[in-house]
Amino acid sequence: MVKDKEIERITAVVRNNLDLSVQNREDEVRSLIAQTVYKETKEGKFSLKDKEDLVKIIFDSIRKLDILQELIEDESVSEIMVNGYDHIFVERKGEMCEWNKQFKSKEKLDDVIQQIVASCNRVVNESEPIVDARLEAGERVNIVLSPPAVYGPIITIRRFPKDVFSMDNLIEMGSISPEGAAFLKKAVRAGYNIFVSGGTSSGKTTLLNILSDFIPPKERVITIEDSAELKIKSIDNLVRLETRNANSSGCEAITIKDLIKTALRMRPDRIIVGEVRGAEVADMLQAFNTGHEGSMSTGHANSAADMLTRLEAMYLQNAEIPLEAIKKQIASGIDIMVHLERGRDKVRRVTEISEVTSNDHKSVVLKTIFELRNYEDGFRLVKTGELTNTSKMEKTYEI
Repeated sequence: MVKDKEIERITAVVRNNLDLSVQNREDEVRSLIAQTVYKETKEGKFSLKDKEDLVKIIFDSIRKLDILQELIEDESVSEIMVNGYDHIFVERKGEMCEWNKQFKSKEKLDDVIQQIVASCNRVVNESEPIVDARLEAGERVNIVLSPPAVYGPIITIRRFPKDVFSMDNLIEMGSISPEGAAFLKKAVRAGYNIFVSGGTSSGKTTLLNILSDFIPPKERVITIEDSAELKIKSIDNLVRLETRNANSSGCEAITIKDLIKTALRMRPDRIIVGEVRGAEVADMLQAFNTGHEGSMSTGHANSAADMLTRLEAMYLQNAEIPLEAIKKQIASGIDIMVHLERGRDKVRRVTEISEVTSNDHKSVVLKTIFELRNYEDGFRLVKTGELTNTSKMEKTYEI
């Protein structure tokens, strides 16, 4: 095991030899580190493994995310939570525990934070202490600095599986029934507007990715997200838009609301909004109601009914419009609600698929089509009703 003092000494030598004014390729940096390590350890009692470990540690420190790189490369880790430089927690297979490693100092953690935000052209500092970003491989990152973060910088990294899930994977895991999956597949291809709701880490983005696989490949699709996370591979005519925070250099914020307005002028067949949280709900519903059939979005809620209430509240907070008119827009804009939950057994499941309609009292009504029920042999998503608006289904592509 190489001592920390030796790592620091050799790292300092590498940094002195590295020309920071030049944009060095990763292989060049790694080669320089290897040369320096083998030269500096020639006189000591270092095994070949010690030297290889030194090269990786120093390379991760200079060009990667320091000690976090080990967790980023660990496919069993789904979430990384840094609570200050000396407390790191990880989630593996639904279980959370504290990691046995920590940053050497707050300054080193600060360096890693600046490296993360610089790589995706974002800014975070004391005047702008909160930022959302993403890593090169698509991992979602949230960073909070002081003064909001009382005990030091906070980093939360959500990792996504390298292999994109398919609907067959969800069926195998018991997340959805074959019949429910077939219904959603046909609904997407037919052009029904779908809204996916659920709590944190319930699988909303994963399901949105899977549903996008069923969009006819010749359509033009525009995705709008805070941080580009969707991995849509079946569409050639794909446009990806991402928000931008305002910064001290004078750059104004570009919000989801701004991007939806812009997307409507880009001749989309479908618009996919990663998540709605506020004022953008009005523009999202406008897009859903103006001929962009098959559009999709997600939102946080404890049930499909709660999601509808939240949409109404978000709309009311940002527009002076009668509630009756809002309900009408929701009922005509959203065709199908899909709700997800993460059970105590850590399995993410579709718990409800409902049709959105309205009644004579001009209220939004959810008509359940599939519902999760608990049987002696486990949970199953079962069909409990029929789709009322079948006009799109009747002219859809064959499955």
